[in-house]
Amino acid sequence: MSYETILFEVNNNIASITLNRPDVYNAFNEQQSADIIDALKKCEKDKSVRVLVITGAGKAFCSGQDLKSIAGTKRSLSESIYKRYNPMIKAIRNLPMPVICKLNGVAAGAGCSLALACDFIIASENATLIEVFINVGLVLDSGSSYFLPRLVGSARAFEMSTMGTKVQAAQALEWGMVNRVVKTEELDSETIKIAEYYSKAPTKAIAMIKRMMNKSFHSDLDTMLEYEAYCQEIAGRSEDYSEGVAAFVEKRKPDFKGR
Repeated sequence: MSYETILFEVNNNIASITLNRPDVYNAFNEQQSADIIDALKKCEKDKSVRVLVITGAGKAFCSGQDLKSIAGTKRSLSESIYKRYNPMIKAIRNLPMPVICKLNGVAAGAGCSLALACDFIIASENATLIEVFINVGLVLDSGSSYFLPRLVGSARAFEMSTMGTKVQAAQALEWGMVNRVVKTEELDSETIKIAEYYSKAPTKAIAMIKRMMNKSFHSDLDTMLEYEAYCQEIAGRSEDYSEGVAAFVEKRKPDFKGR
């Protein structure tokens, strides 16, 4: 299916969503939000998809809300968040597969939130992250108030949020905001390597690990110990576990099917 504001495809168990409004640095309008949400639903329903890559066309990843598209209009910001942004962020966090952000350029405002919501971020050396909400008198949204302090600590999160501090890729790596930083010309090839790894990994186990990580943020140790035991029982009954043990005994590389 073709979309108006994004490119979406699935090849070899790898899905990709490319924000495709490069003339406005992939800023969000209503159509783009709707297109992304629909593509995320397709990823969840398609059992062949074992990893998703999200990136932006052109020089930017995503510059946040397209302010020009709403200039002069009166609207409820909370309604927009409930209908457009929150469903998108929740869908990414709840997808039963790893979501890779291929951070090709600036990620600002809700675009920064979108990047931080992903499970794995590989960034170009020229990429930047910036919480620009304060520059127009707004507060963090789309999950940044949740993700940011957990990644960088409350002091740095407060500075970024209240001063609109731009964080370069190298600094983001040092602070733990991204997983990898590579040369711009190597971003495509390195992202493919990571995506291919996850496309052949034990997807069912990774989906449960993702849920465990999400749950751990609002749980105590006893709760997580119980949840680990619950998930391990499910993992131990999976086809991938049987294949992993057989491969270990036979001294060969496992052929995981994600089941």
